[in-house]
Amino acid sequence: METEGATAPQLAALADTDINWDRLDKARFHIIGAILFTVQSALIHPTAVGKTRMQVAGSRLSQITGFSVFRHIIRSDGIPGLFRGFGTSAVGSLPATRAAVANGFAGMVSNLVSCVYFVPLDVICQRLMVQGIPGTKPCTGPFDVTRKVLKAEGVRGMYRGFGLTVVTQSPAQALWWGAYGAAQHIIWRNLGYGDNTDKKPSHMEMVAVQATAGLAAGACSSVITTPIDTVKTRLQVIDDYGVGRPSVLKTTKTLLREDGWKGFYRGFGPRFLNMSFYGTTMIVTYEIIKRLSVKQA
Repeated sequence: METEGATAPQLAALADTDINWDRLDKARFHIIGAILFTVQSALIHPTAVGKTRMQVAGSRLSQITGFSVFRHIIRSDGIPGLFRGFGTSAVGSLPATRAAVANGFAGMVSNLVSCVYFVPLDVICQRLMVQGIPGTKPCTGPFDVTRKVLKAEGVRGMYRGFGLTVVTQSPAQALWWGAYGAAQHIIWRNLGYGDNTDKKPSHMEMVAVQATAGLAAGACSSVITTPIDTVKTRLQVIDDYGVGRPSVLKTTKTLLREDGWKGFYRGFGPRFLNMSFYGTTMIVTYEIIKRLSVKQA
């Protein structure tokens, strides 16, 4: 894993604890990566479900705390309710995750291009997550969601929120990596790995610093991007065709009328947890994958 934000002496000191790309068995890396990143996605998916339900217009869940939302979901749907839309989400998120860990700038550009593929899956996933909430159209699965959206709006219905996704995801990736590098730099210096040191951290110390920096980066990104994500989520699940096609402006005005400016932070608690856990678990998972994928001597 590249240690962004570290100084040249730090990078030299860390070289012995890192695993370079040319030391990896590429086939094993991709297979193990697909499995472990899917497990990682499963662990944090419930926070995405809670966040989405709190953000949806007309849902009384938007007015209660995140923990109460989780209790409500378990009481009404059981544990499976926390994983609604996971299959669709996993299919959409894995390529973006792999791109993001490869390189900060490449992750941002790749994420921009992948929105063409990702947004329809996101629309399906969001609609599955809100099943059972009053005012939402009942669907039996991803194929049923696709059929109903295409019937009502055509292909453009599968791309609701495309612009907001681009606006949210690409800058969020750049913001995440920038915050991640800055957090690492601060932590390493506070641990004594400054410009003039020959100290070499252990592998566990290195992973701990990366995980902590990932947590901080996720928290920072969630604070800044949640308002846009709230509008995007509501836009993707609205079915009020009687008043015309929903738009970003209409959705924003409705949100302001209902809750004022605080409405833009509906679901902030679960989203904060989601992005923070994502940052920590992504780094740890990536390091585990590399350790399991080293070429045999």
